Amino acid sequence: MKHSCASAFLAGVIGLAGLAPAFDQPSCRPTLAFKEVAFSAMQPPTMQRKWTAVVSVDAAPCAANSKGRFEIVFTRLQEFGPDTESREEFTWAAPAVNIAVDFAPTEAVQSYRIGNIAPCPCAAD
Repeated sequence: MKHSCASAFLAGVIGLAGLAPAFDQPSCRPTLAFKEVAFSAMQPPTMQRKWTAVVSVDAAPCAANSKGRFEIVFTRLQEFGPDTESREEFTWAAPAVNIAVDFAPTEAVQSYRIGNIAPCPCAAD
């Protein structure tokens, strides 16, 4: 019994030691906000519509010249069928990024929000 407890303890210590490097590096993230959001009229011949936005990026917590990935989560109103949620991935860079997403003629934007934002290297103190 003592041998199995000691083995379990040793395995736990080794497992936690493997996580130590992840805790050594602090994780920073920029602050993103929507600006200048628009939804176009239908465009012939496909009749698609384009949702556009400028996303401002406050990358003060991040190291200089940082870039990273982020998601925009859309709730799409469907003319024929249930509304759906979709995620589109983009790259942020300070001070802002221009976004464009195509929507089918049978879709509209009910809501949108910033989803996951990848961490960036932290700025030096």
